[in-house]
Amino acid sequence: MEYIGVKFKSSHQSYDSEILIAFLLEIGFDSFEEQEDRLIAYILISDFNEEKIKSLLTNEKFQRMDICYNYEKLKDRNWNEIWESNYQAIKIADNCLIRASFHEPDKSVEYDIVIDPKMSFGTAHHETTSLMIEYILEDSFDDKDILDMGCGTGVLAILAAKKGAKSIDAIDNDEWAYRNSINNVKMNKIDNVNVFIGDSGIIENKEYGIILANINLNILIENIPHYAKSLKNNGVIYFSGFYKDDLDKINKAAISHGFKMLNSKTKNSWIAAKFVN
Repeated sequence: MEYIGVKFKSSHQSYDSEILIAFLLEIGFDSFEEQEDRLIAYILISDFNEEKIKSLLTNEKFQRMDICYNYEKLKDRNWNEIWESNYQAIKIADNCLIRASFHEPDKSVEYDIVIDPKMSFGTAHHETTSLMIEYILEDSFDDKDILDMGCGTGVLAILAAKKGAKSIDAIDNDEWAYRNSINNVKMNKIDNVNVFIGDSGIIENKEYGIILANINLNILIENIPHYAKSLKNNGVIYFSGFYKDDLDKINKAAISHGFKMLNSKTKNSWIAAKFVN
């Protein structure tokens, strides 16, 4: 199979490769190579459409990132080998290892999680996922019903299960994320995570003691009314997936639906926040 390699580069502070990867997946790119100063995205020649790239970069989210790109036709390559050579395991709070299946386990950690993201995002390297994992590690999940909204690879749901949760609903509206989460749940031998493809309509008439919502600013605000209906009394909800400068927007929307912010965590320009009702 013949591929096109597109190199994206930005010198702007607000540049975030994981957001770019998420959007590139939607227009047909299927593998990625992150380098120190650029992202290389790969797509089959038959699926390549430069107009889609141009249209994507006119999105307000990417305009402020000031992204430039160029592309070239590539010879056949071993794409899994490229991915494996660039992906590294990550340890969080010295207590949780997130690794791929080709990495050796670490017996020194309490929580060893295997995630094969299939050359994409959601492996805890991004700040928002890492912050959410820190929260899960700190707090009690024993015998709780959990919602993982926007589950990605399912890493948060899997950790919640390992932390003693009673049951977990993991939801994503992306077909790739849905299938990948199912595979990752099986790899970790977890039997109390139910994975669904869809949106907030799935949680109608359901209640949870804890909600994990690591998505993006607009979707979080849009779904807060649904979360308010689905969170049990004295429940906890964790929000992430947005810049720390946007915390006030989340806080105002949450307060208007009966939530109170307890605290927050930041890493670089990103933030996660803990709320109760």
